[in-house]
Amino acid sequence: MGDGAQRMNHNEQLRKQVELQAQRMKQAEQNRPTLISQTVYIGTLGLLFVLPVIGGAYLGRWLDSLAEGYSTHWTLSLLFLGVILGAINVYLFIRERE
Repeated sequence: MGDGAQRMNHNEQLRKQVELQAQRMKQAEQNRPTLISQTVYIGTLGLLFVLPVIGGAYLGRWLDSLAEGYSTHWTLSLLFLGVILGAINVYLFIRERE
């Protein structure tokens, strides 16, 4: 009689484990990112990086055009600053999504 109760208890535990695993698989399938969501995510990362770089380049070019003669001091400085700000934007965005 004790052997039958152990088998029943073991079967019950096995059934619960299988149900839990099936539930986890369903949840993972529902949370799987789609192609469109991945494309939007990559596009957002690109914009977060590129916009500060382009903004810095344009602002630097405008400031350099105000100076007499040929100058690239502001363009290069603000371009570099844009790269740094873009990298920080991407890092913070990825960190927030995790």
